[in-house]
Amino acid sequence: MLGRHEALAERFERDRPRLRAVAYRILGSLSEADDALQDAWLRADRADTSEVENLSGWLTTVVARVCLNMLRARDTRGEQPLDEGPRTGVPGPDPAEEVQLADEVGFALLIVLDTLGPAERLAFVLHDMFDVPFDDIAAMLDKTPAATRQLASRARRRVRGVPAPDADLPRRRRAVDAYLAATRGGDFDALVSLLHPDVVLRADAAVVPTPEPFTVTSVEPVARGAMASMARARLTGVVLVDGRVGLAMAENGRLRVVLRFTFADDGLITGIDVIAEPDRLGELRISGIGA
Repeated sequence: MLGRHEALAERFERDRPRLRAVAYRILGSLSEADDALQDAWLRADRADTSEVENLSGWLTTVVARVCLNMLRARDTRGEQPLDEGPRTGVPGPDPAEEVQLADEVGFALLIVLDTLGPAERLAFVLHDMFDVPFDDIAAMLDKTPAATRQLASRARRRVRGVPAPDADLPRRRRAVDAYLAATRGGDFDALVSLLHPDVVLRADAAVVPTPEPFTVTSVEPVARGAMASMARARLTGVVLVDGRVGLAMAENGRLRVVLRFTFADDGLITGIDVIAEPDRLGELRISGIGA
């Protein structure tokens, strides 16, 4: 017969894939999800589980609480520079695994989740994605079940997006989808075909970074610049930016870059505004976009 420690360890390992999935969706970062699981195991191993009837549910609660603390701690830490990952001295997850997992979850979903507050994010992920009862989530957040339902409802509206009255939205969505596909695939000719001859790209100083904002004009220079962002494009999704179709990129669980587009009457892209300054990103309203 297994002892308490052995039984808990066996259950934790059996549940590890699900617990890791919970942590990744809450945090949006595979390295942080793995850190959360390690912390959760240390906490669980020290706890008295003699009266715990549902070990799987209890472990989910422990992981979620650790993730909630990590989300809240983000507000008190300085942001890392763009494209610079954590420097822990310990090898992080395989970048290809991170891209694959983000693709399975949905790039746009992860990006919108990053714009939510910690409590909204936790309530939405646990209830809508893992069927955790609101009563259990409310205890984690120290809120009433009714208040927790409201948090999940607000998050759900952001994730799903608000229908836009713009009749050109479907056409512009197709153009932005095509722009992202061409950038990810390195298809220079396809990208050029989407751009107006007089296209102008404006980027703030944090994009490269550079000392000052910069502007690029005409089709080929703009397309070449987009080709240089192929690595970022792998973690980019189509979202609504202030109600208009745009692109957003999240890295290590944080929103890093947003692209806003303007279009000519014929649907060609006339302008691209690339935003990476934290203050500017914080002013944007990012939401999901329906199919």
